Amino acid sequence: MKTALITGITGQDGSYLTEILLNKGYTVHGLIRRSSSFNTGRIDHLYNNPEILNKKLFLHYGDLTDTSNLNRLLEKTHPSEIYNLAAQSHVKVSFEIPEYTAEVDGVGTLRFLDAIRETEIKTKFYQASTSELYGKVQQIPQDEKTPFYPRSPYGVAKIYGYWIVVNYREAYNLFACNGILFNHESPRRGETFVTRKITRAAARILLGLQNNLSLGNLNAKRDWGYAPEYCEGMWRILQQDEPEDFVLATGETHTVREFVKETFSWLGIELEWDGKGKDEKGIVEKIDRELLEKRIDWSENIFNLKLNGKIKKGTTVVEVAPHYYRPTEVDLLIGNPKKAKDELGWEPKVRFKELVDLMIEADFKKVLQRGY
Repeated sequence: MKTALITGITGQDGSYLTEILLNKGYTVHGLIRRSSSFNTGRIDHLYNNPEILNKKLFLHYGDLTDTSNLNRLLEKTHPSEIYNLAAQSHVKVSFEIPEYTAEVDGVGTLRFLDAIRETEIKTKFYQASTSELYGKVQQIPQDEKTPFYPRSPYGVAKIYGYWIVVNYREAYNLFACNGILFNHESPRRGETFVTRKITRAAARILLGLQNNLSLGNLNAKRDWGYAPEYCEGMWRILQQDEPEDFVLATGETHTVREFVKETFSWLGIELEWDGKGKDEKGIVEKIDRELLEKRIDWSENIFNLKLNGKIKKGTTVVEVAPHYYRPTEVDLLIGNPKKAKDELGWEPKVRFKELVDLMIEADFKKVLQRGY
């Protein structure tokens, strides 16, 4: 029976990966940080399941800044696979807390690798790397051999994590791999990340709970995929006979503006765009309430109660707020997943429109039910 240790288990990827591994028969240990409030919402459905709790899933307090804790945890759990997903992962925030980002995302990876070396446990190590390594892109599309050019403290910290994995793999013969994952989203994505910020705000705007949505660079292009598929890819990376690094991506790129447009379109709202740069606005051009009513399995009375007069043609629902701009922007990311397809048998199935649709549907139902 295999045992896995997951850092960042309470995050989007950690929760999906936990489900995948439990379904494959693993025993899963998760590292969580102590907090004054509960932060296990994404895995509560697993942790509160009596058939899983105390049998297959165990949580441990710890932090990637605490070396002695990591050593003790490895000696206690003896994982056959380690998935290092923990990070300060918000790019914009990394400009405000660059030292902490470096400590966790960069040096934290070193601490983990060194703990493996010192304890001499036999394990496989997965490092959650990122497309932010490419930053100011030197090649389109980006693959495993594309030169890196990070444009944020987050990207710089992650590039240290990437290379220390390569170094320990070569210096100490550790089975350590980097997964260079491009943007991957889901209804479990944190609400401060742009995709969930868009889908949640759109639902709230439609229901009269919010006036408009403020965003930064609408022209930024990203390669967006579906998080559960990427977590399956993480597992496949560690099932190889030899440790290697892989890009996981869809090979498609879409702007933030396109994500906004598709989100509101699912709600039956067509937008027109006026102005440029910081003066650009998204304005309601057309409302198709019948389309929305067909999508949701609720009575028309609920719609009449919730939606009547909340949004009208000509309403500005999207604005640009320059304070959301990054000091150095990443304009275009698009990955080439050919190696993953050829060697792992991995390729994405959920494409952009389906991804946006499933996210806005989940957020609309949640906001409508909760009322906030």
